[in-house]
Amino acid sequence: MGRVMDFLKTTAFGGLFVLLPVLLLYLIIAEALDLVVALATPIADLFPKGTFDQINSNVLLGLILILVVSFLIGLALRSITGRGIKDWIERKALGRLPAYGALKNLTTAFAEAKEKDKFRPAVLRSGTGQKEIVYVIEDHGDGQLTVLVPWSPTAFAGSIKIVEEELVELMDANLGDVSRALSYWGVGIRELLGKGGSGVDTPKGQ
Repeated sequence: MGRVMDFLKTTAFGGLFVLLPVLLLYLIIAEALDLVVALATPIADLFPKGTFDQINSNVLLGLILILVVSFLIGLALRSITGRGIKDWIERKALGRLPAYGALKNLTTAFAEAKEKDKFRPAVLRSGTGQKEIVYVIEDHGDGQLTVLVPWSPTAFAGSIKIVEEELVELMDANLGDVSRALSYWGVGIRELLGKGGSGVDTPKGQ
């Protein structure tokens, strides 16, 4: 009887460990699709009623609208006039919102992972020899940095610290890859740090 119970328990737990990641992935995808629809709804409201009646999928419509509007905005920003208007709006309105600056830096970091002062992934060394994965948020210019210490598996939530620049080593890794590893409870960090090497760059001044 004991063997039967062990078999049932082991089999159930084995299936659970496969099922849980699948369910979590499903929930993440469902949330992402809902977000696409929510973002595209204000854009769709700008068009005459009935314009998109032939498209039955709200998600497909949302993706199309977001891609088209993003392309048009990007096209406008390639001109001097468009860049001027964008800079003026940021200075007069959006730039006054702290959340806008943080989100802009974050999204820019995914495309330009090594650009200065943009959510750069790094390793923070402590006096006891321990290391933490952090994001460099801001360079103070006086040898100190503002860093975010993320809480796994929430890759972009955590505590803010002011640390000495000499304790921080910039990672030679993409922000998206680092945040993905953190969302997997650290699985993949070893590969990002580099097998047989540190996988990090020494900050300026060292």
